[in-house]
Amino acid sequence: MSTLTTTADASPAAPARPAYRVTGRRVLASEWAKLWSLRSTWITLGLGLLFLVAFGVIAAAHYRSGIGSAHQDRDFATATALSLSLFGTNFAQLALGVLGVLVTAGEYSTGTIRSTLAAVPRRLPVLWSKAAVFGLVALVVGTLGVFVAFLSGSHLVSGTPAAMGLGHAGVVRSLLGAGLYLGLVGVIGTALGTLLRSVAGGISVLVGTLMLVPGLISLLPSSWQDHISPYLPSDAGESMFALTHDATALSPGAGLLVFLGWTALALAAAAHRLVRSDV
Repeated sequence: MSTLTTTADASPAAPARPAYRVTGRRVLASEWAKLWSLRSTWITLGLGLLFLVAFGVIAAAHYRSGIGSAHQDRDFATATALSLSLFGTNFAQLALGVLGVLVTAGEYSTGTIRSTLAAVPRRLPVLWSKAAVFGLVALVVGTLGVFVAFLSGSHLVSGTPAAMGLGHAGVVRSLLGAGLYLGLVGVIGTALGTLLRSVAGGISVLVGTLMLVPGLISLLPSSWQDHISPYLPSDAGESMFALTHDATALSPGAGLLVFLGWTALALAAAAHRLVRSDV
């Protein structure tokens, strides 16, 4: 007689997997790492900084060379060191805005957005983190660029009617306003990239909004222009860093509020599509 004995093998307990929580700090750190891992980030930020400084210095040098000349450009007749140093702002805004589009739309074009949203299922923290990280970078680069451009340009035009220093009333406020404007343009770029999910589409809308629409509005009757132009993103942004304002322009505070409104509108539209649409 044999006895069948069943011996249960004690299987080793599986090691407990570490619990990872998706937190705002970790999403921010992830977006920070992704931003600086792209070669386009370094190139485009460098171009934005170059545009700010180079065009500001070129404008100041051109003004200096025309002093006392009968052929001085009439556009420089009332120029100041501040207006000359901010000459490159329109070019820098394109570089920073385009990079903002690439930060978000680039992930859609490569398909990596699927991995990003799989790691952050709630989705919206991704948009807020991208906008915050790149907006901060654009703010720092823009502020640094305008201060370097002003210090260089004011040195070139010292001793001329355009001479102006940091101690002049409104100069520091204007320079900080220009840096803030460029930072918000970067945020709008990230929002457009998320909303349109296309690099070409985002860049087209950005350029059209900041550069083409003001030209089209100028074709309207003057009475219409006075009521529409001040509230366009480009005009409202310009009023943030303008040293003087005419009767039709917004004050710096009002211009900031209007431009913040446009930024919030772009982010709200991007957030709605990010939540409602599949990737």
